[in-house]
Amino acid sequence: MALALRLSSETVIDHHAAVALVEKMHEDHSASGPDSVSAGSWDFPLHYGSVSAKLQGSRIHLRVFADDDTNLSYVKMEVAAHASEILGSTSGICWSGQDNMPSLPVFFRQIAVVSSHRISPHMQRIRFQADNLDRYASGGIHIRLLIPSAGRKPVWPAIGPDGLIVWPTGDDALTVRIYTIRSIDVAAGTLDVDFVLHPGVDTPAANFAQSAVRGQVIGMLGPGGGDAPDCGNLLLLGDDTAIPAISRIIENMPTTTSARVFLEVDTQADILPLAAPNASITWCFRNGRPAGTAGLLTEALKGIDGTTLPSDLFVWAGCEFTDFREIRKIVRKDWCLPKDRQLIVAYWRRGVNGGDRTSSDD
Repeated sequence: MALALRLSSETVIDHHAAVALVEKMHEDHSASGPDSVSAGSWDFPLHYGSVSAKLQGSRIHLRVFADDDTNLSYVKMEVAAHASEILGSTSGICWSGQDNMPSLPVFFRQIAVVSSHRISPHMQRIRFQADNLDRYASGGIHIRLLIPSAGRKPVWPAIGPDGLIVWPTGDDALTVRIYTIRSIDVAAGTLDVDFVLHPGVDTPAANFAQSAVRGQVIGMLGPGGGDAPDCGNLLLLGDDTAIPAISRIIENMPTTTSARVFLEVDTQADILPLAAPNASITWCFRNGRPAGTAGLLTEALKGIDGTTLPSDLFVWAGCEFTDFREIRKIVRKDWCLPKDRQLIVAYWRRGVNGGDRTSSDD
């Protein structure tokens, strides 16, 4: 399907495995939409845009398309990531227009703390100010926050000629964590992010949240992913870390959608007000048990009769890795719910500090 606005960039891949690279990308995105493939020619969609590739002698001439500059950058990164995996290197990949691109990624913003306050015993809300937030109001609810070392002047990532992010290293290395935009006001140039606090545990992002002061600067990349599709029925499950995402989902879901929500927190003091006229919300309490050990979300899911599920049900879950595995098993194997009707994510893993989230397709 043609995109409303066709931004494009191109490169040439001169490698004996160039055809294998294109075919692997096509295979990995076979469920993304209609394609057109013939001898030496490929046209197919990616998540953020599309690819057109043609074999010319021993080389692949590859062109990517997207509907805005952020998605175009994402598509180039995806191609380069596949090249790194299949070819073992991105050497030789240089996208047209790259020389005219800013050194900073187009999807980067520098953000400054406006205010910070505790909204529950285990949650701190920080309001940030930034320029040009329009793009962050759509295209996903997740962002990556880039936290510099205390007392150091920030050195931000750049985009290399292959389209991949070049990260600062050594003393300039950044702490990178995935968070949810809890709310955003494009006109005012502000966004709110809720941070789960971990008393007694040394975690860089939570430490930043607890000590953040007005004017303090960090970085932000995004947006992307995390939201739920429009459908008639949602089943949402999450622990403390997923409350911001679930809150966004139920606040923005159509009036024709109904949601059943299970949220695991420590005690009743951690309950937050949620605007959810079409949602049935059940709070599950650990009552002092360590987060990630209570299994309350898995227990809630096991209490649902899989034979009575609505035909249009979409399951969304964000939680600790152990619950993630159990929830995924129930949804996939016991309920036999198709992959396109679920998004199950490990937001964190007990005993592991940081790292990216694990999707239901891993």
